[in-house]
Amino acid sequence: MAIGRLVVSVFLDNVAQPVQGANVNISGPGVNINLLTDESGRTNIIDLEAPDSEYSLHPQHEVRPFSTYNITVTKYDLGASVVVGTQVYAGIESFQDVYFSTSQGNSGKNLTVITPPTLWENAPAKIPENPNITEDSGKVLPRVVIPAYIIVHDGIPSDTYAPNYYVSFSDYIKNVTSSEIYPSWPKETLKANVHAIVSFTLNRVYTEWYLSKGYNFTITSSPAYDQKYTHNRTIFDTISNVVDEVFMEYLIFPNTSYPFLAQYSDGINVIREGWLSQWGSKSLGDQGYNALQIVRYYYGNTIGLKKAELVPYLPTSFPGYNLSEGACGEEVQLLQNSLNKIRGSYPAIPLIRNANGIFDSDTVNAVKKFQNVFNLPVTGVVNFATWYKISEIYAAVSDMLKGVFI
Repeated sequence: MAIGRLVVSVFLDNVAQPVQGANVNISGPGVNINLLTDESGRTNIIDLEAPDSEYSLHPQHEVRPFSTYNITVTKYDLGASVVVGTQVYAGIESFQDVYFSTSQGNSGKNLTVITPPTLWENAPAKIPENPNITEDSGKVLPRVVIPAYIIVHDGIPSDTYAPNYYVSFSDYIKNVTSSEIYPSWPKETLKANVHAIVSFTLNRVYTEWYLSKGYNFTITSSPAYDQKYTHNRTIFDTISNVVDEVFMEYLIFPNTSYPFLAQYSDGINVIREGWLSQWGSKSLGDQGYNALQIVRYYYGNTIGLKKAELVPYLPTSFPGYNLSEGACGEEVQLLQNSLNKIRGSYPAIPLIRNANGIFDSDTVNAVKKFQNVFNLPVTGVVNFATWYKISEIYAAVSDMLKGVFI
């Protein structure tokens, strides 16, 4: 057995309300660990046994390539919340969020069951669709945008009893990628798969595929109709970092105005011409292909990448360049004010005493702590990923998107 890492974060209803002092029990074969959450709702990072990474690097069904652990979180005034099947891979840091729900009270309904990724469970194959926008493709938006959140229907379209979840766009992409493929694959392979997942999702957003048919959601969690989504599933550092880097980029063909409906399959049980093969993309990544070369291998040499317009949480979008110590201006002051606001919910973030638009040592320390709390590389530099996350958390703690982050 090898070693993977796990950190658990606990919230009440949404990310604006971290829970301090919650008792976290992690259990599995030969494992029974008890931890307490800190003022940011996080546990310490712990090492856990996982199968050797080789089992996730080639198609096989003899040895499951990840370990699973059960997490029980209790707090005297909130009851219990349980996650069954948290996944840990060798050499990977896993992030598991756990939520208490005030709407459910202490009735024992706070239960999350995490199912295996599609590569392991042999999920139902995607129902093929015409990737070109036609007259029956639904309503078409005037431009391609990254929405603040999407509505995920947790079932097939016709299941009227399935719940709908409001999920921030980047969190949705991280969830689907973690639900579809293995996080141990080459970075360029992960990136190619993220490009396909983003493009498929934005096609659903752009065409209002389900909304135009009378449904009240953006996309489903069914891999037969859309892509696999598992509510509150384990996310992995390698996938999270790639998504933060490229989630605004979608696939597009020349002389078209819409994101390509990038369909894909495992490439072993289901092989379709013109679809990305997940295992095939892994092989190409091993051979040194970059992400664009991989997607062109499957979708054609004329397909390219384009950045979508972002619907920002903050009134000012990312300035287009990294902010670091010594920078100054309105963007820095907005950053400082936002971090000080977030500090109301996350007091571990140091106070920026002089929010005067000058990126000083207090700002560096606040940025580093924010990055640590929200599983970003701790650099003290505000790149796009950090700016986007700050704006998302600022919106949550400001109650600007009440009920979205559930």
